[in-house]
Amino acid sequence: MSTASRPAYRRGAPAPGRSYVRRGPAHGPAPGDAAKAPTPLRKPVFTTVDQLRPQSHGHTLTARVLSARTVLDKASPALGRTRVAECLVGDHTGTILVTARNQQIDLLKPGTTVIFRNAKIDMFKGTMRLAVDKWGRIEVTEDADFQVKEDNNMSLVEYELVDVAEEED
Repeated sequence: MSTASRPAYRRGAPAPGRSYVRRGPAHGPAPGDAAKAPTPLRKPVFTTVDQLRPQSHGHTLTARVLSARTVLDKASPALGRTRVAECLVGDHTGTILVTARNQQIDLLKPGTTVIFRNAKIDMFKGTMRLAVDKWGRIEVTEDADFQVKEDNNMSLVEYELVDVAEEED
């Protein structure tokens, strides 16, 4: 194919008398969409510790902090100070370990009641750990009136990832 029929590829600004044209939908609302109200936020669905399953995410739950243990406290010149703690939290159905990082550790003091929003379950050595990443939130709230069920620790249950072979009939 000849290159004479195609315009030459040029870098930088377009030639004088030419300009770029935006294709696709324009930014911002369309003229008729200005009257539409924003969509309301949905109410959070609170779950309990005994309903947590491996590799699940998007959990919102209220729990009381029972204990906190610092696992890592390391100073790095490039990243600053890195802190990791394991906190045992629970509600009226059971307990689970939470992996808290940096500023989260200051919120998870023993005896406080917290709300975990958009929490996920991470697997560590075959056991479940509750974690809150940058998309989630930990909020300290007023003391809850439930009694923590300490004999059902969900972090002590070991899980094993297995391949399931499908049987053909």
